[in-house]
Amino acid sequence: MIPACSVLLDLDGTLIDSQPGILASCLAALRALGHEPDETLDIRGAIGPPLEDMMQILLQSYGDDRVGEAVAAYRQHYGESGLLGSVPYPGIGKSLEEMKRTGLRIYLATSKRAIFASRILDHLKFATYFDGICGSVPSGELDHKPELLAHILSKHSLSPSHSLMVGDRRYDISGAHAVGMRGLGVLWGYGTRDELETAGADQLVESTADLARTVLSMVSGKQSVR
Repeated sequence: MIPACSVLLDLDGTLIDSQPGILASCLAALRALGHEPDETLDIRGAIGPPLEDMMQILLQSYGDDRVGEAVAAYRQHYGESGLLGSVPYPGIGKSLEEMKRTGLRIYLATSKRAIFASRILDHLKFATYFDGICGSVPSGELDHKPELLAHILSKHSLSPSHSLMVGDRRYDISGAHAVGMRGLGVLWGYGTRDELETAGADQLVESTADLARTVLSMVSGKQSVR
């Protein structure tokens, strides 16, 4: 019996443009620690890794090492209002619908807290497309993509060879390869073509209009191209 094919999708930079809400919560966190951040702070390059890593990057310029306090302040603001500052990339809803219609099993794999991710998908009316929503947890054990993806594969009894990770940053690609999965890089998010190619993305997709077709061609066993 051939295992069911599955696709694991990143959230920020892949399904949604969450930069406005993340920026607002980053600014709120920095202010909570007594800093006066520039309202035009560029955080694109910091979106994607675990939140602790992102806050550490932002605090470096202030010579501040209070990462734990910054993370707590960020999550408070994000839970109250920041998470609603996310919009789906044009065509993503249609892509999810197309993938679901083919019988593909769809899972969310995000470094964002699972509870926030669920609220965002509910808010955008995307939750019904997913067979599982997985994200980081308070214990911190699923903060990094390799551990998160291994957890999803194990929890849902998925075959790595019949599963595909889709994301916009090198963490998604390297995480996929670490657990024996292929990685599809999307070019509309926060990572660059060079970043994804350097990470060894098995294939790249330029438009959300081509996402479902590309995913289906890869999981159905057709040859992928670097």
